[in-house]
Amino acid sequence: MSHARPDIVILGLSLSSSWGNGHATTYRALIRGLRANGKRVLFLERDVPWYAAHRDLADPDFCDLAYYSEIDAMLAQHGEALRQADAVIVGSYVPDGVALIDRLSALRPRRLCFYDIDTPVTLAGLDRGEEDYLARRQIPLFDACFSFSGGEVLTRLERQYGARRALALYCSVDADRYGATGEACRWDLGYLGTYSPDRQPTLEALLIEPARRLPHLRFVVAGPQYPAGIDWPDNVERIDHLPPEAHPGFYSRQRFTLNVTRADMIAAGWSPSVRLFEAAACATPIISDRWRGLEDLFPAGRAIVIAQGPDDVVRALARTDEEERRRLGETARRIVLEGHTGLVRAHELASAIAALPDGAAGPQTRLQQVSA
Repeated sequence: MSHARPDIVILGLSLSSSWGNGHATTYRALIRGLRANGKRVLFLERDVPWYAAHRDLADPDFCDLAYYSEIDAMLAQHGEALRQADAVIVGSYVPDGVALIDRLSALRPRRLCFYDIDTPVTLAGLDRGEEDYLARRQIPLFDACFSFSGGEVLTRLERQYGARRALALYCSVDADRYGATGEACRWDLGYLGTYSPDRQPTLEALLIEPARRLPHLRFVVAGPQYPAGIDWPDNVERIDHLPPEAHPGFYSRQRFTLNVTRADMIAAGWSPSVRLFEAAACATPIISDRWRGLEDLFPAGRAIVIAQGPDDVVRALARTDEEERRRLGETARRIVLEGHTGLVRAHELASAIAALPDGAAGPQTRLQQVSA
């Protein structure tokens, strides 16, 4: 553990384990980018058994990582770093997040920020009165709310929920670790993602049904927590979990890869997943469901194939023009390398933090601003 004062302290869901979540790889790309930009980062992770049993990066070389079991003990150990850092950033889905945010605000950090890697899900939950990791009253406490969703969600955060500043901070990919591996093709279409009930109907329509119609082709679904009762066709291979170092090889062995978006994120729009950027970085042609803002990032027909049903997938897989398929993947890769790497995102975050008022308001001032 380094004794140097961190520039940024992040309290996130997980950095050490990519099992069952997309947060870890998002944080890894971002923090590696921050390190390359000369920023020292301390990441504080709640020590929970399901991630402890599946750690694939227990001791990173690009930041300090510390685990904690109780909020009070963590604050006692790291309180000085939290007070002195240029910014303290709390992520979405952190266990006991509401209590943690209140305690952090009371410490009067120089800048207190929130990074929501699940913005549409968070807002939909708040609208239902659910406050599992963030209370609605806490949103105005933050000097900035960074959102993995852009577009009109940012306006809603400020106008409806009282955010002082809502800024887009899309997911990103580590370009040094994601690229085409040159391995021979094994599958015609694949998907990487943890089971989610609201994604499953789209997975059924855009992969499982095409697999039934095209028994001579090969399909794969990788990710944990899929129920035992799913009727997988014989030509769909199942992989329970892939660690991040296996992702580039997984994408590189597919003719096409599928992107499936959660219902709340489709409704919100402008919510690209980390898997979308990872696949594109590997130059694997992507088939995706449709949502507002997707074509702003990846032009349809030039950098991505948009499918509304199984017929669109079947048509895409029937393509035999390898040059056209290669162009799709290379165009998407070029877009990602120019605008969606960890280095690019880290520069955006560091610039945004530097533009915030130095010596952020303490809890009493923040609460006065909330009630004003």
